[in-house]
Amino acid sequence: TLLPGDLVGVERWRVWTGFERGDIVVFRDPVQDDRSLSSRQLLVKRLVGLPGDTVQLKAGALFVNGEEIAPAKGESHRHLVRLRGTADPEALRQQLQLPLAFFPPGRSTLELPLSKVQADSLRERKDIVSVEPMGPSTGAPGHIFPYSPNFRWNNDRFGPLTVPAKGDTLRIDVANFPLYDRLISRYEGHSPTHDGRRIVLDGVPLEQYVVDQDYVFVLGDARDHSADSRYWGFVPMDHLVGRAGFVLLGQNEEGGLRSGRWFVGLGRQGD
Repeated sequence: TLLPGDLVGVERWRVWTGFERGDIVVFRDPVQDDRSLSSRQLLVKRLVGLPGDTVQLKAGALFVNGEEIAPAKGESHRHLVRLRGTADPEALRQQLQLPLAFFPPGRSTLELPLSKVQADSLRERKDIVSVEPMGPSTGAPGHIFPYSPNFRWNNDRFGPLTVPAKGDTLRIDVANFPLYDRLISRYEGHSPTHDGRRIVLDGVPLEQYVVDQDYVFVLGDARDHSADSRYWGFVPMDHLVGRAGFVLLGQNEEGGLRSGRWFVGLGRQGD
């Protein structure tokens, strides 16, 4: 997986040859609406849902088309880490290669994003009191896509949601319109209106909509600290730039080079 400061080699030809589920993809920010597409920030996430896939999160576990997907090797989740007085927080930070923001001065209890391998390793240390996974979210915050009380989803309980494919005919009604409003208006250039009772497009009630292009669903491997499709929904295929193939080099927050981050390959989920 990727770390902040990594310089990534991008396989741009994937735009023409196609992407696979589990690829780490580079794409234009889908919600920078005030910028042209070519000038938007580049983001890097893992593609978990291809066009036509049904994606769901249950208690933080990912399911695609009803099948549970094993976590990526570097996938991390929130853990509560309690330190003994003998612990060196800076040495721990260097070992985990995490930003300074996760290590406030003077704290003996830390909330850290850890992979399973990292969590198991910390439990073996004598200067660590305990390492406990934090439970899945239970609320339904308003910043989760599609920002509607009709869909009481959160970052650990989401879907099921089917990713639109080019040529799909979507059934549209007032209840599910929040799922497709941005797709129809921002990504495909139409201007539907909503009067509270019905959706209208070009003066005609909108009950069906044929999708113009493919879309994907992406998640960050730092699952509890990632802005991704849980927060802004589908990513249009024309926003994808390529596949992140390898790490050329990695820099830490101080500007130095990370050891072991030279020409590191980036595999698909499950590789």
